Amino acid sequence: MANEESVDKTEGFITKLVTELVSSPLNIGLLCICGFLLYKIFAGRRSSPPPRKPELPKMKKQDFTLEQLKEYDGRGLEGRILIAVNGKVFDVTRGKRFYGPGGPYGVFAGRDASRGLATFSLTEEAIRDEFDDLTDLSSMQMESVREWEMQFTEKYDYVGRLLKPGEQPREYTDTEEESTDDRKSETEKKTD
Repeated sequence: MANEESVDKTEGFITKLVTELVSSPLNIGLLCICGFLLYKIFAGRRSSPPPRKPELPKMKKQDFTLEQLKEYDGRGLEGRILIAVNGKVFDVTRGKRFYGPGGPYGVFAGRDASRGLATFSLTEEAIRDEFDDLTDLSSMQMESVREWEMQFTEKYDYVGRLLKPGEQPREYTDTEEESTDDRKSETEKKTD
């Protein structure tokens, strides 16, 4: 008999609790919010984020011909993207949504972008398939190229030089960085 009384009291308590919870619109709203929050907490634990592609290791420094540079247009197995600006080659892979296939600056991927950046042109006509010495650019356009070069230097990894026809590649050591004097002399040669 005591057992029946405890069951009746429990049923009575549950009935009163449910009646109290659903009798007020405020309580129903709070119940919905609590239910939604519990759902988000437990649903978030079950689903794992999509696997991210591991970032590519930093590229070893080397010099590139135009032909070699074309291999790094973002379409290869690695998906690495290199762009040359003012004789320097930069790894812009982390900016692939801009420079990769289909990106707004995708025309520059695996190419020398200097003329296109100088003339603010994103057309194929602004990109040359042979070495472009930029000697026909105005002083204002060359200044624009140098500004772009500085921006790329600050944002992306420098990976080497763009070789002129017949120029031999430089041997880089693992710890060697291009000195400021080398950079300055290349820039001065282009303005003379």
